[in-house]
Amino acid sequence: MKIWIGTALCAGLLAGCSSSEDRILFDGQFYRTNVRKVERQLDVFTVTVKPVSKSLLGARQAGSHAAIEYCINQFGASDIIWAAGPDVPQEQLSIEKDVMTLQGQCPNAR
Repeated sequence: MKIWIGTALCAGLLAGCSSSEDRILFDGQFYRTNVRKVERQLDVFTVTVKPVSKSLLGARQAGSHAAIEYCINQFGASDIIWAAGPDVPQEQLSIEKDVMTLQGQCPNAR
């Protein structure tokens, strides 16, 4: 019985791992994204995307995708009110050390 439980546990852990074929490419590139809530507000978030130097278009798309995924997972809707969004002119984007930072809010907070 212990062997079966151990085998099932290992299979579950491996199922959570993603291979390089499962990653989503934006403008032909893979980007690392990180979404964090701002302070204690679950509906307000920041997204960081890197490396922007691969493609600014791809970085914008990756950031938008990560934000939409966050709002869907947290509130069940893809609507976003951007404070610093991916669709602003390039000179208005917050890019430092090859990392782009976006900020938004999921308006459909429960």
